[in-house]
Amino acid sequence: MSDIASFQSDTREWLEANCPESMRARSFHWEDAHEIYDTNDARQWLTCMAERGWTAPTWPKEYGGGGLTSEEAGVLRQEMSRLRAVAPTSGMGLTMIGPTLLEFGTEEQKQRHIPRIVSGEVSWCQGYSEPGAGSDLASLQTKAVIDGDQFIINGQKIWTSGAQYADWMFALVRTDPDASKHEGISFVLLDMHQAGVTIKPISLISGSSPFCETFFDNAVAKREDLVGELNRGWTIGKRLLQYERSGIGGLSGAGGKKKKSAEKPKNPLAELAKHYVGQDDGRISDDGYREQILKHAMTERAFQLTASRAAAENQSGQTPGAATSIFKLVGSTLSRGSSELQSSIMGTQGLGWSGEGFNPGELESTKNWLSNRAVTIYGGTNEVQMNIISKRVLALPD
Repeated sequence: MSDIASFQSDTREWLEANCPESMRARSFHWEDAHEIYDTNDARQWLTCMAERGWTAPTWPKEYGGGGLTSEEAGVLRQEMSRLRAVAPTSGMGLTMIGPTLLEFGTEEQKQRHIPRIVSGEVSWCQGYSEPGAGSDLASLQTKAVIDGDQFIINGQKIWTSGAQYADWMFALVRTDPDASKHEGISFVLLDMHQAGVTIKPISLISGSSPFCETFFDNAVAKREDLVGELNRGWTIGKRLLQYERSGIGGLSGAGGKKKKSAEKPKNPLAELAKHYVGQDDGRISDDGYREQILKHAMTERAFQLTASRAAAENQSGQTPGAATSIFKLVGSTLSRGSSELQSSIMGTQGLGWSGEGFNPGELESTKNWLSNRAVTIYGGTNEVQMNIISKRVLALPD
């Protein structure tokens, strides 16, 4: 038996024995993640996975990661998918600030923060957008003034996802107000559990409050938590967004080879259409929906293969640069298109928010329709991604 086959066998056996039943085949939206992970089974699952470093399987072992190769990590993802196992933890620690610290952080910063991200002990939020600085992020005005061995921070951030649950924030702050717009910005880490930080959740029409306003009134960040050089944080801030976009676009999980299955997988949209639209001898009875579903399936498969090829060609193992905007743009557009097509297939049954006239799948479809429209906005709007692609990938003139 080859090493990778042995690894797969051992991984399958371990997951079967250690993943609680309640953490399998669960469907939830990211804004509900805090509640999903606040159970005894979820905490047990996190502890087991963190002990093996499998919450961050490819991160170095010296910081608590699993130290797996990309092929081994692909096998782990495949086996978790087979069980439909929920990821043991999620959030910006793993997808955004962790990879950024591994690339730009000092050894002391890595030792202090990375193991606690791997263990799920600490949760993070992002301090980027402001009321006057959204897509034009470099217009940010939150100020940080050096006072001895610390920064004194005053200002406001908005759309701070999960701020009410976060222990730490990574933030872009203006440390030189006289510099040009993209200069004079620094990247700092700060403790959210201090008197100078005030958090106000923003209620959405769905009734949830995943976003917040965050106010700084003489909040403190230590000089030792400055990442990179003073006044040179814009480059680090942009790099972090590339890590975020690679995750949203599906690029970060594209490595590793998938085994071919003898059984042809069913297309969920096709099966849905057969139920709601009707079928004729196993074929969707509506020509228009057949064509739409086929085009979507072909585009989705082409995207998956492109992401896998990009991951395989990336010998360094690091997330690519500006090209991540391509995957974010296409991936978010595909997600939105899938949910729109699903709701259309269901007809009026795909428009329910509550009530006995709708089954759980139909109610889930409505939530997916709303959340997948948001995917084309957060992490940088589709319009922002197209600007980046035109300038940084295609080298088109301004």
